[in-house]
Amino acid sequence: MVKNVKKKSDKKKSNTVVVLINILFAIVFGAAVIGITLFSLRKYTQHGVEIEVPSITELYLEEARIILESEGLHIEVIDSTYSNKVALGTIVEQTPSAGSKVKKGRTIYAVQNARLRRPVIIPELRDMSLRQAQATLKTLGVVIDSIAYEPSTYRDIVLDIRIGDSIINAGARMEEGSKVLLIVGKGQGTEDVTIPSVVSRSLDEARSWLMAHALTVGMVEYDIPPTEENKAQYIVYSQSPESGTIVVEGSSVNLKLSLDIEKTVTADNEQDEEEFF
Repeated sequence: MVKNVKKKSDKKKSNTVVVLINILFAIVFGAAVIGITLFSLRKYTQHGVEIEVPSITELYLEEARIILESEGLHIEVIDSTYSNKVALGTIVEQTPSAGSKVKKGRTIYAVQNARLRRPVIIPELRDMSLRQAQATLKTLGVVIDSIAYEPSTYRDIVLDIRIGDSIINAGARMEEGSKVLLIVGKGQGTEDVTIPSVVSRSLDEARSWLMAHALTVGMVEYDIPPTEENKAQYIVYSQSPESGTIVVEGSSVNLKLSLDIEKTVTADNEQDEEEFF
């Protein structure tokens, strides 16, 4: 009887040991699985591994792509703009910014400068105040390279706009960022000048010729309203004051224009007759 109790007791202890061993094994196995999973997850997500984003502003797109891909990063252009502060076609903005910490494989978003300058249309600037003309050109992105002052009836009034020796008329197209010269009035001077004849000249030629004599164009009248297509073909057939009149530098000369060449011939003949008598 004692032997049977002892056998049962030993068997019970043996079963308990087996259970404990199984539990211990399960704990160890579970811990190992969890550890391996966490290790794999950390490795897959690059947990704790960050890359410092390099600066790609002012670089061309292909240059930026090479640099980012060497760091395990990607680039995507999301917008374009125009800036005259950096070269055309280069990167002007990036997100995230340079120096930021990101994970490998991250996409860097970029704003690229336009590859071509934006065309702008020049409005009428003549007879506009210098301050207003400056504000208008700044809005258009046109740069005032220099300002030259000439005698005129009024002070600080725009008399002309040029690029080099070329006169820029209202409606002209140019690229954003272009540089222009403004001719601005400084008021009447004290010297006397003789008004030259500008009959038979175009308006632009008459304006340049008068300015060369320290004079300005006053009122401009057309016998028939011109169109944008034929406006440049009109020529002066009458001027007031007449040529030969002595005035103070900076004075203005009123002009009448026409497409009819006969009017200029008639005006010349009338002036010759007046001078003769």
